[in-house]
Amino acid sequence: MITVRPSQARGHANFGWLDSKHTFSFGSYYDPNYLGFGNLRVINEDRVKAGKGFGPHSHRDMEILTYVLDGELEHKDSIGNGSIIRPGDVQRMSAGTGITHSEFNASKTKLVHFLQIWIIPNQKGVTPSYDQKHFSKQQKQGKLILVASSDGRDNSVKIHQDIDIFTSVLKKGDIINHKLNNQSAWLQMAKGSAKIHDATISEGDGATINQESKIELTAIADDTEIILFDLR
Repeated sequence: MITVRPSQARGHANFGWLDSKHTFSFGSYYDPNYLGFGNLRVINEDRVKAGKGFGPHSHRDMEILTYVLDGELEHKDSIGNGSIIRPGDVQRMSAGTGITHSEFNASKTKLVHFLQIWIIPNQKGVTPSYDQKHFSKQQKQGKLILVASSDGRDNSVKIHQDIDIFTSVLKKGDIINHKLNNQSAWLQMAKGSAKIHDATISEGDGATINQESKIELTAIADDTEIILFDLR
């Protein structure tokens, strides 16, 4: 069963420097029907103006992934990491016992557009840690690439939860077939549009996938980019 979560149905917050859309309940946005999906707790689509960003703030006991779609995001944290996150990068921060970090648009002229993803970990109190890896458009073209997993296999970033996260970039007409781990998944459309079974999903839409052993997805636009959260 496929249930589409339309982009326009998401929560929305605009602070001038930040325009944010919330797939699940977050901040002042609350929807009892969308508190998360399995261990997937947050998917925020953020657009931050040039030179602006999130000052130092703290997290604990959460797996936080950053996926940049356009522009560059600068990260600094209390365990000594500093980096620029660009399109194709997947950054993972395990907050564990506590970590403080900041995120700023690295450009003085261009917007940065990215997804902030939070996953509830399967253990609390881990030592905070950080990882960042790049997956090129060529690697992702026409097929699913594993970018995050519980065991870090296939050069994916390692997260403290039993979930596989895949991404793909598709041309119009490309078809993806995928056997699900446990008949339950979330599909997030980052760019473009596609059909999954009989449902059409477009940029910003999400879809719950329940009681399905496999999925077939067909791109209906060039440069379609998807993120698939395959729950175990």
